[in-house]
Amino acid sequence: MKRTFIPVAESFAQWKKDPEYAAAYAALEGEFALASSLIQARSEADMTQEQVARAMGTTQAVVARLEGGKVLPSTRTLERFAKATRSRLRITFEPQHKAVR
Repeated sequence: MKRTFIPVAESFAQWKKDPEYAAAYAALEGEFALASSLIQARSEADMTQEQVARAMGTTQAVVARLEGGKVLPSTRTLERFAKATRSRLRITFEPQHKAVR
């Protein structure tokens, strides 16, 4: 049987072998983590983007941009998102991983 698509996991495994791709992906880790946290908070609140937007006093498009990781929101915006999703905002600092020599 001829395969008509390549699974994402397979593509990602191949791409991350490229040092430039791996470095660019690692540089975006913080943005991915934030977007993932926003989506998780909304999901756990069992809310749609539209419902979160109404609770925040904004539009669904704004919530979509926040969750898409394309914007870096202010702490105030994150607090509004947390309140809308009935969750608590917690910001932490973690030590950077030291390079192996």
